[in-house]
Parts: sequence; C-alpha cells; structure tokens
Amino acid sequence: MSHWLLTMDPEKHCYVALHFDREFASDESYELPDGHSIPLGNERFLCPEALFHPSLLEMDSPGIHEMTRASIMKCDVNIHKDLYENIVLSGGTSMFRGLTERMEKEIKLIAPSTMDIKVIAPPEHKYSAFVGGSKFASHPSFQQMCISKKEFEECGPSIVHRKCF
Repeated sequence: MSHWLLTMDPEKHCYVALHFDREFASDESYELPDGHSIPLGNERFLCPEALFHPSLLEMDSPGIHEMTRASIMKCDVNIHKDLYENIVLSGGTSMFRGLTERMEKEIKLIAPSTMDIKVIAPPEHKYSAFVGGSKFASHPSFQQMCISKKEFEECGPSIVHRKCF
C-alpha cells in the first residue's frame, strides 16, 4: 500500500534527504480517508536518492550532481563561474522537497573550492522544461533544425551539430 501511495503522489510524500545516512532512523505514517494509518518507509527518500546514486537502481551512471559538474567542465573555462552560480532545476522531478538544498550541497563537494554555488528552482519549475520546449518549438528557426529519420540514418548523430549549431 505504501508503494502505491508514493507512486500516486510522490511530490507530497517523497523527499530528497540532505543527510541520506541519517534518514533510516525516521518513520512516518499516512492517514487514509477511512482513519486507518499506513507506515511510509524508506521508499520516501530511497526513490529520489537514486538521482544522486543511480547504483541504487543497478545503473552504472553518474548522479545528477556529477553530470552537472561534467557539463560545466565541458564549457569554456571563462564561464564556469557563471554556470556554477546559476544552476536551475526544472521539470517534475525538481518538485521533490529538499532537492535544491541537496544538489547545492553535493556540487559544493565536487566543484572547485574557489566557486560559489547557487542552485535554484523557480516558482514555475514543475512546468519550465515543457514551457521552454514549447517556446523553442514555436520559434521560426525550429523547422530548419528538425531532423528526419532518413537524415539521421544517412549522417548519424553529427547531423545535429550541422543543423542546430
């Protein structure tokens, strides 16, 4: 039952633990409309923890904090400071309570010590990925950037760089 509840309303019941190791000691319960209570176990924070430790899902991939750092490091060194100071969370997953604070904490641990880190989730962050994609798709130049299946099969991934940049 607790698994069902967490999948029905993860933004309300799940959260990102700031100190993952300390969370195992706390339990919560949820009161059903009929007055019965059900326990909410470690799933509340284990599911979102996979964002930082994909190995929990048996995935061999870096966490979102490591991917963020790797993305910044691939950019021109002259803009690293600006990028570290302007990390913006968006999309449905950004709705997990504690994600902003945890992301900032984890990036501070792996970023150069000279960098100030600022992670934000604007008020409209749940829909900002969709809104951004929608605005991009309605831009006049979007049609010129579209890649057909045939083009991709003929040219491979390099077609993206040719048509979009």
